[in-house]
Amino acid sequence: MSSPTRTVVVTGASSGIGRASAEVFARMGWHVIATGRDPARCDAAEAELRELGKVDFLRGDFAEMADVRRVAGEIAALTDRVHVLVNNAGGIRDGLYMSSEGLEATFAANHLAPFLLTNELLPLLEPAAEDSPPGTVRVIAVSSLAHEQCKAMRWDDLMMLGDFAAGPAYCQAKLANLLHTRELDRRLSGKGITAQAMHPGKVGSNFSSHGEKSLQTYMASQDLIAPEQPARTIVWLATAPEAGSNGGRYFHDLEEIPAAPQALDDAAAKRLWHESERILASL
Repeated sequence: MSSPTRTVVVTGASSGIGRASAEVFARMGWHVIATGRDPARCDAAEAELRELGKVDFLRGDFAEMADVRRVAGEIAALTDRVHVLVNNAGGIRDGLYMSSEGLEATFAANHLAPFLLTNELLPLLEPAAEDSPPGTVRVIAVSSLAHEQCKAMRWDDLMMLGDFAAGPAYCQAKLANLLHTRELDRRLSGKGITAQAMHPGKVGSNFSSHGEKSLQTYMASQDLIAPEQPARTIVWLATAPEAGSNGGRYFHDLEEIPAAPQALDDAAAKRLWHESERILASL
């Protein structure tokens, strides 16, 4: 049983995989700091999760970087240590949506938000690593097999504003998750922080509820798994000794799986880091 002083941040925890993961962490006695966007779903999840343990639930729209920064500040007001960060929030849209800050929503919510949140929480992750056993402080990204469909990042138009299509935008964002995980681990492993990524599978959740009709029809035709199944892998990545070293890896169903070659490109990973910083600095 984990020490009750361990703190986990789970984004996108108002439903689906995030909520199922938060539930397990709460039952294990962790301090769970959950985030969500939809007020009604957040309220419902918060009420149920609080019956299980120490849970704080924060609200924010992760397509808006101002919200991400605000949520990071609210997390810092709740704890001075974060032992595990689960960057789960994300999703797919049915078209081109721009945030109030001029960002395309799919790229913003799926990549820029976890990139920014992780950087904003480093002052909480690094002290946790200093007084924890090596490799027990971790950042976990929920990516997808969809990354295989994006053969390379569109460096000249990362938000695909030139010829936007919802599916390719999502696939590129999921490739970005894997590249971010790789560069993050390179930067942080020396500080005792391990970054890993995972593919959840085809999950019965509200994932496709904002997607195109064709995606909704496709998901409805599939044999979907319960959110609790990928949640097992997330909790395992957060706690298993074997997941605490050799970061930058990619997992599914408690096992390491190969990522596509374009997700293993260290030069692309570094470039994405700098491009992400540049976009955020321009807001």
